[in-house]
Amino acid sequence: MKKKLQHFDFMLIFSTFVLAGFGAVMIYSASIVYSVIELGVESNFFLVKQLQWIVIGAMLFAFTSFFPYQKYQKFIKFMVLLMLLLLILVLFVGNNVNNARSWFDLKFFNLQPAELSKLGIILYLSSVYAKKQEYINDFSKAVIPPLVITVLTLGLITLQPDIGTAFNIFLIAASIILCSGIRFRHILFLVAVVALLIAFAVPKMITDERVGRFVGAYEPFSDPEDHGYHLIQSYVAFGTGGLTGTGLGQSVQKLGFLPESHTDFIMAVIAEELGIIGVSIVLGLIALLVLRGLYFARKCQDQFGKLLAIGISSMIAMQTFINVGAVSGLIPITGVPLPLVSYGGSSLVIIMISLGILNNIAYQTRKNEDTKFRNRHPVPESQPYPADVVQFNNRGGKTWAK
Repeated sequence: MKKKLQHFDFMLIFSTFVLAGFGAVMIYSASIVYSVIELGVESNFFLVKQLQWIVIGAMLFAFTSFFPYQKYQKFIKFMVLLMLLLLILVLFVGNNVNNARSWFDLKFFNLQPAELSKLGIILYLSSVYAKKQEYINDFSKAVIPPLVITVLTLGLITLQPDIGTAFNIFLIAASIILCSGIRFRHILFLVAVVALLIAFAVPKMITDERVGRFVGAYEPFSDPEDHGYHLIQSYVAFGTGGLTGTGLGQSVQKLGFLPESHTDFIMAVIAEELGIIGVSIVLGLIALLVLRGLYFARKCQDQFGKLLAIGISSMIAMQTFINVGAVSGLIPITGVPLPLVSYGGSSLVIIMISLGILNNIAYQTRKNEDTKFRNRHPVPESQPYPADVVQFNNRGGKTWAK
């Protein structure tokens, strides 16, 4: 067992659970007043629920870390059908919150099909483009068919409407497609088509609410009582926190001034209580997850595993960008949670499942490298490995001969 565990990526495991644990602490800090005053429940209400999700996520992380990622290809069709079915059903029987039908209220927990769609699209596109490598340059046969499912998924999510998640999935899909090996001219053609679709769709999607979000992002002080309110309070939190913060639990903005302080705007509370140093540590750990994913995408010899690692890394990177961009006023507020840190069961569990899959890719990649090395440097059973040939460390790395 010890020999098997040494091939897992402990930097990835460490970052995942440190971020999840830190997120639970910050959720408790940010939600105390809201829980007691607004909801009339115990102060640790959101903490307990988040810890429950962390336990479930940890078990699924462990399972997917040991489950061979190649076997997911057998269930791709079923997963895509289930994903599309849930996205259709939620439009009719989903829970209506803030004029959006994005959730199923299952009494014990809320299920958000759009979150499942992130992983579904990653698995689907990675599998399809991996199988089409022999004719990847055939645009009509290799490139176009998978885009039909992707566009359909984006359309169903947009109808909820959940523009933030749709934008996130679009960026994830674009990352996988760009890395799939298709020709550069095909990429340019797709970019042109997307630009035309956006130019056609944007005028039809313009509403007072969406215009207000842009005003709130780029001219918040022109409407400080309505659309600019969230961002202004976020600015106050960042400005108050400064470099080192006011101290854990000492945020003033969470006392009813900053809405969604334990979900979409938890980074503002982190900035106020722990300062730019705290923000930098959180972003550094997330960056470490992304970089480890890209590292194993580069090292993996299997095309499916390579694209899968790219897709998971892109999901975490893009979701972080959208969340932090909204909190800082870089992009309009879209309601996308910060990976592993914001409150939310669906998002947390899907991220941890995805990182478990990434950990299995790391495990198999390292195991294959070690097997190849041993095959190239056979040693008689009666003779131990000479010290000047190779030493295997606890992480599966190697020190080469001089």
